[in-house]
Amino acid sequence: MSMYQVRPVCAGEMKVDLPTCMYALPNIHGRCPEHLQNGEVDPAVRALEARQDEILRKLYELKAAVEGLAKTVATPDADLDSTVSSSFASPASTSTTFKGTADLDTLLGKDLGALRDIVINANPARPPLTLLVLHSLLCQRYRVLSTVHVHSSVSAVPPQLLSCLGPRHADSYARHLFQLGITLIWKDVPKLQMRFNVRNMCPIEGEANVARFLFRLLSPFPADAALATLVDGWVDTAFFQLAEGSAKERAVVLRALNSALGRGGPWLAGPELSLADVACYCCVVQSGSAAAAPPDVRRWLQACENLGYFGCTGPLLQ
Repeated sequence: MSMYQVRPVCAGEMKVDLPTCMYALPNIHGRCPEHLQNGEVDPAVRALEARQDEILRKLYELKAAVEGLAKTVATPDADLDSTVSSSFASPASTSTTFKGTADLDTLLGKDLGALRDIVINANPARPPLTLLVLHSLLCQRYRVLSTVHVHSSVSAVPPQLLSCLGPRHADSYARHLFQLGITLIWKDVPKLQMRFNVRNMCPIEGEANVARFLFRLLSPFPADAALATLVDGWVDTAFFQLAEGSAKERAVVLRALNSALGRGGPWLAGPELSLADVACYCCVVQSGSAAAAPPDVRRWLQACENLGYFGCTGPLLQ
């Protein structure tokens, strides 16, 4: 007599009598019709499905976390020493000033719902004000996971720079809850650097170019070639003459701004706030030219501040 006994139980089901030293496992695939009535699902099947869903959920979270770390840590220009803060921003109830909004899948490629990570290296000696303004605007449009780190090349960072993207959020570990990740690393670099795709994307350098990239996540670039050229012109003027130019060059730009704003439009390039306004505002206040600005420029500066997106720049200028 074999130690295993096989006997029929009912149609479609076989049962194996195991030795007393082993566990008997129920057959969940061939229950008799009388066991399940009215479409009832076997409790063992429900438990198995629930366990499988939980495992898949944890695997997805782990995959998203590993991908985020790979994009951040594996970036040659983004080696990290310490995590300082992390924040969660959800779309606010107030609407943005943009009539058209961009789609991440269209702009950055479909990524199966994974978080899109943007890694930015910035020198604390010259904080990128445009990044803070655009970060505020992005938080109005997307669910953004924002993190600040300090690199070993920097000896000390002022407290206002450590918290410039907001406080740590309780759900910052759950990367699958977010659409966009922005990692700011304070590092001794000659100019602002940004990486989006570690594997096949060259780093973007310069605050003007990084600002252009981020602004495209907010609103489509003007289809009108003349308007697009006007925006680009003001952005270049802001960073090359206001930010890096002499006092004489800044005075010339302020007069040009005053003339453009005096023609009746509230903004520099069209009826909506554009990257031209963000770049010029940040460069005017960072260069210390706001106090000596002409009347129309002062009115425009106040209009920018009234929107609320520019308030984050104040602490960094102290």
